[in-house]
Amino acid sequence: WRASGIPREELFLVTKVWISNAGNERAIGLSNFYDARFVDLAENMDVKPAVVQLEANVFTKQKRMRELMASYGTRLMAWAPLAEGQHGIFTNSTLTQIGAKYGKTAAQTALRFLMAENIIAIPKSVHRERLIENLTLDDFDLSAQDLDAIRALDGGKPLFADLNDPALAKFLLEYDAKFNPER
Repeated sequence: WRASGIPREELFLVTKVWISNAGNERAIGLSNFYDARFVDLAENMDVKPAVVQLEANVFTKQKRMRELMASYGTRLMAWAPLAEGQHGIFTNSTLTQIGAKYGKTAAQTALRFLMAENIIAIPKSVHRERLIENLTLDDFDLSAQDLDAIRALDGGKPLFADLNDPALAKFLLEYDAKFNPER
């Protein structure tokens, strides 16, 4: 943060704990909390969650959850903001055509879209050139027509994990118990 010139007060640091380690003491961020679980927690906490990290990308933008979270002042933070490279995101014709208008890649176009939708996106990469590319987003804006075209890519359901599925919740709890028996 020193090299960036951004004051420390403007940075928001994020870390994660496993589901069984989560508590109810002054939570500031959640991961994979949906609908009723989110409302229950938000209604019963003195400090409302600042962010909820959910799968979000151009194919699943979590519109309903964003509307629900907005009433609590909570923002969506995307995990898999580039769909983990799946679903043809880097070659998607809508993203590549729109990106070409601005001299940008499909990935940059997808990330800029998430920014325009007020979704926090922190893509991961181990490649220096992609890290730089992922940060070069402030020099273009998507038109209203571009935004509408990208919104149309939303399939309305998660690509990787439907966390409203009780079977998945049970699997995750059993998985944790199997690998962390001391809890």
